[in-house]
Amino acid sequence: MKSIDRRNFIKKSSLSAASLYAVGQLKLGEAASERAIDAQYMGDFAAPKIENVRIGIIGVGARGSGHIRQLASIEGTEIVAICDVYEDLVKRSMKACKSIDRNRHGQIKAYYGDENQWLKMLETEKLDAVFVATNWNNHAPMAIETMKHGAHVFVEVPLAVTLSEMWQLVDTSERTKKHCMMMENVNYGREELIYLNMCRQGLLGELLHAEAAYIHELRFQMEEQKRGTGSWRTYHYAKRNGNLYPTHGLGPVAQYMSLARGEDQFGTLTSFSTPGRGRALYASKHYPADHKWNQLDYKGGDLNTSIIKTAMGKTVMVQWDETSPRPYTRHNLVQGTLGIVAGYPNRVALEGGVPGATKDHESWAEGKQLKELFETYEHPLYKRIGDLAKKMGGHGGMDFLMLYRIIECLQNGLPLDQNIYEGAFWSAVAPLSETSVAQNGMPQQFPDFTRGNWKTTKPLEIIA
Repeated sequence: MKSIDRRNFIKKSSLSAASLYAVGQLKLGEAASERAIDAQYMGDFAAPKIENVRIGIIGVGARGSGHIRQLASIEGTEIVAICDVYEDLVKRSMKACKSIDRNRHGQIKAYYGDENQWLKMLETEKLDAVFVATNWNNHAPMAIETMKHGAHVFVEVPLAVTLSEMWQLVDTSERTKKHCMMMENVNYGREELIYLNMCRQGLLGELLHAEAAYIHELRFQMEEQKRGTGSWRTYHYAKRNGNLYPTHGLGPVAQYMSLARGEDQFGTLTSFSTPGRGRALYASKHYPADHKWNQLDYKGGDLNTSIIKTAMGKTVMVQWDETSPRPYTRHNLVQGTLGIVAGYPNRVALEGGVPGATKDHESWAEGKQLKELFETYEHPLYKRIGDLAKKMGGHGGMDFLMLYRIIECLQNGLPLDQNIYEGAFWSAVAPLSETSVAQNGMPQQFPDFTRGNWKTTKPLEIIA
């Protein structure tokens, strides 16, 4: 089969794509203005070098407390300020940072109490980078204000909740010339890095299809009723029906396929949800009838399946299920003209077979059979930092590797591995899927957050 001519496709489809974009935006009420004259496209942007990175963090609960400890351990960082609503969480993290290196982190300012302390922190402290690890609704406002106050910002997933917020983040980043990165840690998993290297080396041929997921039973979080993830995330499950948490699965495969990075672009999305049963059943079983969790109408389906069709006609299936009693998986599958790789469990099938393991593509190479192949395609970044990352921990080391790379890029004036537009595209699956589900699967057009610049954005390189 003849491969698609990307340049001719882009030329021929530019007018129709623009028309679809306009229609999709107007329907959703999210039309974007043209980029400001003094704005900077941030796709391959490299900020000036920062030798000593002065860091503030907002939110030191389950995620933020881990991030701040790992950031404190990286040379060339100074933890300047820590902010959270709860005093005990702030003081716990301050103590942890000082125990790592009192010389570098001995003068940390504490911000806690009312919900506006984060603004006071931004106004008071001179910060180079701010890390945001709060509830989803706060991600966008905190990131926008951080950039306005002159700091780069790194945000937990998702980047934002609405398309309007995503546009505001893009516009603010471009105006201030400050990085805004969504911290998709799974892109730094060992297997994901190996698969990226395989794809870049051409082992799978032309990439045509991918599958991604976040299948992770988290009903136990409903026990967190006053503090913690469940205290606010449960309301999202009740009020929203779509693919609410797509990025852990989508992020890696989107970079395998170079979506929004020169090779291809996000096109349309269609989405369907199953009936919502699991949360209500769990609540009725574990809590009294008058408990607040039994007063909610859980509108979100137990499992959502969304299909993305790219501008080049390729497909990506994205699933989400945090309710059903089933094993954890991210799928992490990509199919090319010469073979297929998949995760959970890790397995590979190639035309002509996997050397030393299989004779042809009719059977999977898996388990110990992958040892030689994985060693051959081990990502150079993991070779350099992997042992330290495993020692430092955080989802098997992927958290540390991500944070290490952020600091490394800031210190050396390098473009980030994930740009603002990728964070917006991956997060946009949630609101687009909600609209599609509500319209019985009607396709939804992705906004082009790059305003056409994806065509000249470099695919992510294999970083040494």
